[in-house]
Amino acid sequence: MAAAAAAAVGGPQAAQSEVPEQGPALDKAATAAHLKAALSRPDNRAGAEELQALLERVLNAERPLAGAAGGEEAAGGGGGPGAAEEDALEWCKCLLAGGGGYDEFCAAVRAYDPAALCGLVWTANFVAYRCRTCGISPCMSLCAECFHQGDHTGHDFNMFRSQAGGACDCGDSNVMRESGFCRRHQIKSSSNIPCVPKDLLMMSEFVLPRFIFCLIQYLREGYNEPADVPSEKDLNKVLQLLEPQISFLEDLTKMGGAMRSVLTQVLTNQQNYKDLTSGLGENACAKKSHEKYLIALKSSGLTYPEDKLVYGMQEPSAGTSTLLVQGLTGASGALGQVESSDEEDQDGSQGLGKRKRVKLSSGTKDQSIMDVLKHKSFLEELLFWTIKYEFPQKMVTFLLNMLPDQEYKVAFTKTFVQHYAFIMKTLKKSHESDTMSNRIVHISVQLFSNEELARQVTEECQLLDIMVTVLLYMMESCLIKSELQDEENSLHVVVNCGEALLKNNTYWPLVSDFINILSHQSVAKRFLEDHGLLVTWMNFVSFFQGMNLNKRELNEHVEFESQTYYAAFAAELEACAQPMWGLLSHCKVRETQEYTRNVVRYCLEALQDWFDAINFVDEPAPNQVSFHLPLHRYYAMFLSKAVKCQELDLDSLLPDQEMLMKLMIHPLQIQASLAEIHSNMWVRNGLQIKGQAMTYVQSHFCNSMIDPDIYLLQVCASRLDPDYFISSVFERFKVVDLLTMASQHHNTILDVEHERSMLEGALTFLVILLSLRLHLGMSDDEILRAEMVAQLCMNDRTHSSLLDLIPENPNPKSGIIPGSYSFESVLSAVADFKAPVFEPGGSMQQGMYTPKAEVWDQEFDPVMVILRTVYRRDVQSAMDRYTAFLKQSGKFPGNPWPPYKKRTPLHPSYKGLMRLLHCKTLHIVLFTLLYKILMDHQNLSEHVLCMVLYLIELGLENSAEDDSEEEVSMGGPERCHDSWFPGSNLVSNMRHFINYVRVRVPETAPELKRDSLAGTSSDDLGSLQNSGTAQVFSLVAERRKKFQEIINRSSSEANQVIRPPYTPKKWSAPGSAPQLTTAILEIKESILSLLIKLHHKLSGKQNSYYPPWLDDIEILIQPEIPKYNHGDGITAVERILLKAAMQSRMNKRIIEEICRKVTPPVPPKKITAAEKKTLDKEERRQKARERQQKLLAEFASRQKSFMETAMDVDSPENEIPMEIATAEPQVSEAVYDCVICGQSGPSSEDRPAGLVVLLQASSVLGQCRDNAEPKKLPITEEEQIFPWDTCAAVHDVRLSLLQRYFKDSSCLLAVSIGWEGGVYVQTCGHTLHIDCHKSYMESLRNDQVLQGFSVDKGEFTCPLCRQFANSVLPCYPGSNVESNLWQRPSNKSTQDLIKEVEELQGRPGAFPVSISSETNLSKEMESVMKDIKNTTQKKYRDYSKTPGSPDNDFLFMYSVARTNLELELIHRGGSLCSGGASTAGKRSCLNQLFHVLALHMRLYTIDSEYNPWKKLTQLVEDMNSQLGNEEQQPEVPILYHDVTSLLLIQILMMPQPLRKEHFSCIVKVLFTLLYTQALAALSVKGSEEDRSAWKHAGALRKNTCDAEKSCEVLLSFVISELSKGKLYCEEGTQECAMVSPIAWSPESMEKYIQAFCLPFLRISSLLQHHLFGEDLPSCQEEEEFSVLASCLGLLPTFYQTDHPFLSASCLDWPVTALDIITQWCSEIRSFTERHAEQGKALLIQESRWKLPHLLQLPENYNTIFQYYHRKTCSVCTKVPKDPAVCLVCGTFVCLKGLCCKQQSYCECVLHSQNCGAGTGIFLLINASVIIIIRGHRFCLWGSVYLDAHGEEDRDLRRGKPLYICEERYRVLEQQWISHTFDHINKRWGPHYNGL
Repeated sequence: MAAAAAAAVGGPQAAQSEVPEQGPALDKAATAAHLKAALSRPDNRAGAEELQALLERVLNAERPLAGAAGGEEAAGGGGGPGAAEEDALEWCKCLLAGGGGYDEFCAAVRAYDPAALCGLVWTANFVAYRCRTCGISPCMSLCAECFHQGDHTGHDFNMFRSQAGGACDCGDSNVMRESGFCRRHQIKSSSNIPCVPKDLLMMSEFVLPRFIFCLIQYLREGYNEPADVPSEKDLNKVLQLLEPQISFLEDLTKMGGAMRSVLTQVLTNQQNYKDLTSGLGENACAKKSHEKYLIALKSSGLTYPEDKLVYGMQEPSAGTSTLLVQGLTGASGALGQVESSDEEDQDGSQGLGKRKRVKLSSGTKDQSIMDVLKHKSFLEELLFWTIKYEFPQKMVTFLLNMLPDQEYKVAFTKTFVQHYAFIMKTLKKSHESDTMSNRIVHISVQLFSNEELARQVTEECQLLDIMVTVLLYMMESCLIKSELQDEENSLHVVVNCGEALLKNNTYWPLVSDFINILSHQSVAKRFLEDHGLLVTWMNFVSFFQGMNLNKRELNEHVEFESQTYYAAFAAELEACAQPMWGLLSHCKVRETQEYTRNVVRYCLEALQDWFDAINFVDEPAPNQVSFHLPLHRYYAMFLSKAVKCQELDLDSLLPDQEMLMKLMIHPLQIQASLAEIHSNMWVRNGLQIKGQAMTYVQSHFCNSMIDPDIYLLQVCASRLDPDYFISSVFERFKVVDLLTMASQHHNTILDVEHERSMLEGALTFLVILLSLRLHLGMSDDEILRAEMVAQLCMNDRTHSSLLDLIPENPNPKSGIIPGSYSFESVLSAVADFKAPVFEPGGSMQQGMYTPKAEVWDQEFDPVMVILRTVYRRDVQSAMDRYTAFLKQSGKFPGNPWPPYKKRTPLHPSYKGLMRLLHCKTLHIVLFTLLYKILMDHQNLSEHVLCMVLYLIELGLENSAEDDSEEEVSMGGPERCHDSWFPGSNLVSNMRHFINYVRVRVPETAPELKRDSLAGTSSDDLGSLQNSGTAQVFSLVAERRKKFQEIINRSSSEANQVIRPPYTPKKWSAPGSAPQLTTAILEIKESILSLLIKLHHKLSGKQNSYYPPWLDDIEILIQPEIPKYNHGDGITAVERILLKAAMQSRMNKRIIEEICRKVTPPVPPKKITAAEKKTLDKEERRQKARERQQKLLAEFASRQKSFMETAMDVDSPENEIPMEIATAEPQVSEAVYDCVICGQSGPSSEDRPAGLVVLLQASSVLGQCRDNAEPKKLPITEEEQIFPWDTCAAVHDVRLSLLQRYFKDSSCLLAVSIGWEGGVYVQTCGHTLHIDCHKSYMESLRNDQVLQGFSVDKGEFTCPLCRQFANSVLPCYPGSNVESNLWQRPSNKSTQDLIKEVEELQGRPGAFPVSISSETNLSKEMESVMKDIKNTTQKKYRDYSKTPGSPDNDFLFMYSVARTNLELELIHRGGSLCSGGASTAGKRSCLNQLFHVLALHMRLYTIDSEYNPWKKLTQLVEDMNSQLGNEEQQPEVPILYHDVTSLLLIQILMMPQPLRKEHFSCIVKVLFTLLYTQALAALSVKGSEEDRSAWKHAGALRKNTCDAEKSCEVLLSFVISELSKGKLYCEEGTQECAMVSPIAWSPESMEKYIQAFCLPFLRISSLLQHHLFGEDLPSCQEEEEFSVLASCLGLLPTFYQTDHPFLSASCLDWPVTALDIITQWCSEIRSFTERHAEQGKALLIQESRWKLPHLLQLPENYNTIFQYYHRKTCSVCTKVPKDPAVCLVCGTFVCLKGLCCKQQSYCECVLHSQNCGAGTGIFLLINASVIIIIRGHRFCLWGSVYLDAHGEEDRDLRRGKPLYICEERYRVLEQQWISHTFDHINKRWGPHYNGL
């Protein structure tokens, strides 16, 4: 030690001077070996001192970072800090290895790794797996490697992208079941791992403490505590400099268990820490460092225990104000240095200063938790700095990598808990709270998921106390005074949802930790037993009680719509509800009764305190509502659990009546407010209030919010006086005034237009309250089933949306996992799976579940649907679907009412709830409403009637037991003079007649005009006191009386109930309330008689009701009659009457009596002027509506018929429109309808019409291969795709081969291009005038609307059918179909025709339109030609060696025709067997296209010398004169020409329109050449023996009569001619490869020749079909050749079909066959003498291309994902952030990657141009979605991978296994081949080359 001290005394100078001298001189390895030896001796003190001295010198914290901490000059500083760092690290590595190699050392240590745990740590965005089947903790996760090596088949697992980072749990049996471990971690290997030799890690034990201390010194040094918060930049700079050191530590942890245990010893050893860091001794550097550490502690508001006195800890002021400042602002109170760095204070002082209030739970316990930190080991101080530096990723990873070491895990968890308060403070101050939250959770989830560990820390470190206190402190910083109820005197405080803490969810890491530890039973039990904790927790929950208070805006619209409600709902769910669910999950059995009692007790105390704090007596303050009542909900949920699971007696947990009355007020207020919000009474509060109403019932919140509220109200209702409860409800809903018998009333608190919907709200609420059984007796499975049925009835649902919509217990540990067994079994019981269908429009469907028929029949529950709908339209949707089901199944034809559904039996504890149905107040309300509806008072809705009947039916179903039938008491109306109804039983009250009612009505009411007792059709209700009138009954007064417990049923009971939304009479004065007077109405009705009259009214017939039991007495005994299950109001009334009759004989009798009396007709309604006016208005509106409908229908039909004609007539190939055709078929001109101006007429020179077309470059043809099997997408490194066998590649090779040996201009006539980047033209078939189109484009240009296309590029949508287009193809003036004149069969000889063709070709530009005069038409033709050229890139147009040569344009033009014909052939499936004019033909624009191309091709004349026509039809005398000229490259031999190209050249060179005879002539001549080519190719394919045999066979028949049409003769002649050259000579090894092993028979030869010639015949037939409008015959595949040949006129008409067909019979030679063949062969002969190989290759043309396909994808998406998501890009060698793969060619690309950008084009766009000439189809690996790039636009197409439930998983959010959906992939391929991406997919956007 002396040496070390001496070195250090000199301070920095001495140390610095020493290192340069010794450093380089010392050989590190030797020194290390020497030291190791010294330390190995038994007496190793000297060695230890020497090592310490060395370390002191090497690891000197002062030097390297001193510059850096100062700030700017970090980069300078001598050799730069980097060099010294490097050196120090090198030293450490050497010393650890003890002189050996560091890598060998690592390997040696790894050998001793008892790897029982994986423990791989990952950061955000890592792809990991979670298997719920294997997990014990819900947070369990596995790395991909462990997952794939374990067996999880059939498990419920998913892949996910880590949000916060995590670690692999494989091998940890605390977190997952052992059956799920992977192969590596299944073996408990610790037993057979040998013991670690002592000397291996000896050096590490010496070196590492110094190294870690050095790191801590750097961290102390780097942290300057300035006046303001240290900027992120400085902290990051320090961290960057420390990167190598921390990485070094991280690498050590990866060496396995042996090294980890050394590190654990070092990190937790308290002695080491004390020796090194105490700051005592004379080392100046260490002292300074220690001071910095103390300053940092103080500034963090933490005390160092020794200095307690300074900070006033022991003063009696505990819990008073000084503490309060100290605890919250993090300042040391006594020293008074209040830091300005506390943002909360600053923020608070501005906006919320006046409302700010802080409450602190007293006691020093909190203080010790919040403010004291004592570090006793390296680990503790390291964690402290990790927090100070806001959890740098590297440090976190290092700390987590150590976790597999059990000892470390315990020590670290304790340290983490010890720092918990400090973490909270740092988090609150942090600017990057999001990142920091993720990192905190990354750590804590690893620690607290382990039950054993959590229990240990709870017992030893007061974990629960710490957590609850820390949460309380955290929330206290943002409390404000509550404004609920009594604004002035309220003592209640709530959190302010606008604060960053709540708005940004900063609290979530702490809350999520709390939820996590409560999921462990042992921990939760401690919590539930600890009364102090429960009190503190309820205190915490009460901060949220009544937060985010809404006040109804009555005048102005609110200026600023605050969005704080998100924060409020999230806070209640996360901070209150989830811990509640966690606790509830441990209160499942009888043994836990005590816990429930504790919670309920403290909950009620907290509620009592709350009522006192807000000064609540009995009336809630009007016009305000808060949706947040967590205390009520805690109370409700624990009550429910107690009764359901713990068999506790409900009454023992309930408070007194007064408290119950208070408890029900606020939840009821929320229900009424919901109705108000839906009635638009809160519109001035903006949209956010609707948002709150929706969130309150939304699936993630409902079972923590609305369900407990309703349950609590049900409990209150079952225990309070029913009359009191019912009247409270109507009062809260503000509809009391409406419940009067009078025809008019005045509502003091509600506008008329809101009355009806509020009344509906009140009744609906009562129905829900009385029929919902969620907490009143349903089992979990029944609940799940009901929820599922409700969701499915609203709409068909996908599996994932169902999972999302079914409210599940939010606590993940509850065991009711959404994907659980019960979920799937219930789903299959109630729903049918509809597999995804593909609509022709191309919109992709998902797999859906739809309710089974019996579910609609028996389980459809409108009440549940209403409760669960977020949008009101969903209720309507459910009813519509129900109606459709009834119609379809023939159960009910009309408009049904919601069905009445039988309920689960009530749990006995809640029987009292049914008393609501049997109380007079409700009966009076029902009577009044029935009466009002019957009398048409106010237009009460059907909904009201429906609910009234529902309530009556509920009452009949749940009749009071105690009530025996009082048959005797029917003395007559006199006996009941005391009130409305005699008793409280609905069954008997139904038959009770009410004669007169005394009502209060406005003076203007019609009742006063009549004699009050004589009015027969009087408008209202009652029963008398003296003369039998029912008194006016005030609900409000009644409720008040009840409240004061003066519940005496006095004689003045009567009631006024529901509301008239609109009264015909005007009020006396608009502003003033009308005077009320009393009137007496004669009623003489009972509920039964009203029901029967209602039946008459609904059915519209007199006496329509006939009691069914008179015919069939059995009906009264049957419990269920199916005919009454579904139906409308009439059915409902019949069902109720039947039930009433079944319940009492008396009722039965009375019903019969009423039916016997013939009811007087209902008086006709007098219509007042005002009503008349509105009626007229209605009628006028109705008429206007009908007119509009009619117009629309007419317009639609016109458009439809127009579209039909457009398709049939406009396209010139089709028949002439009928009217014209009849007139004069000879000279008819084509007539075009312009879809813009609507005029029809011919296309003329000056005003040409044009077809709407879309031009696009296409490389689909180039993707054809000669193999029908598609290539597979590569999914391993070995598989790769090479494109040399594609059509495009083969054609390229051929062209370049020709260009090598022959004259360029001649080469360009011998082939076609356009296999890649060819221009495809397609039309929707609509035409327009070109001038109209120009103005249309102009208007589009000025239209600022964001279009999906670019007008500047000439794009538009067809004005009629909205199909995408980008050009207009002018229609050539002239006849529609080439008229009969041209098609008459001619009897000219072939020779004459050949001459004519030659002459016509020679005639320059012989057009009816002279080109010289610039007409509009010719201009348009030129501009469209420009468009066609610009459609494709230059590289796809220029193939000539001399750029810009006219031959190039010539080649390009006829190739456009070729491309379009070939593509049409592919669209027809590659052959013409199907025949007919396909739909493509109907909308084809080939005819117009031909005109445009021909016009331009005539500008180039082929020199008649070179015109191939001559070579085809004449014998040239002197061959040698042409070939003699050796210097010049020769012409391409005619046998190497592509015959189809020749056909197009010949036809486009002819003047248009072409005569049919000339066309046939050209085809015939070309066929002879084609046939000869086939023979030549065949001869090359055969072997030497074959050839000699053929040659011999043919020679024999040479002189027969039909030698020119004999295959053998011609073949033998071709062979003999060609063998004169060297073509067959080189029979070398290469030839063998080409020889096919087939034995050629005459049949196979014929087949080969036919196959060779077919492509040409197909193209010619298509061409003939388009030019001359002839239909294509359909045929079988095997006869395609003969059918097409005869269609083209190649076959002589007298051809007999009995003997087998031979292709040779189609030949018709223009000159002697053998002579012309000799001439053709001689051209080749002279070439093959020099280049035999190439000559052979050029002869064999591969013409049998199969249809193009996309790559074949693997069945399971995971195979693609695992290979590609980690694959490096071949261009930039990085792993792309968004990898994608091309589905056409399999290229791997970076989507949006800037790394691979070239000339401002990102890689995908670039690839789409190279691979598909602007069309790219890419699969995005990380999203499983396919993206289409088309030119400058792109769209998301959808996914072809679906999960087991037929759903897409975009962005792999759910991470379920995905499987290929073949149908979808076929649809995608079809759209690619048919070029319809633009038309079918609607959502296009520009990509700006950034993909």
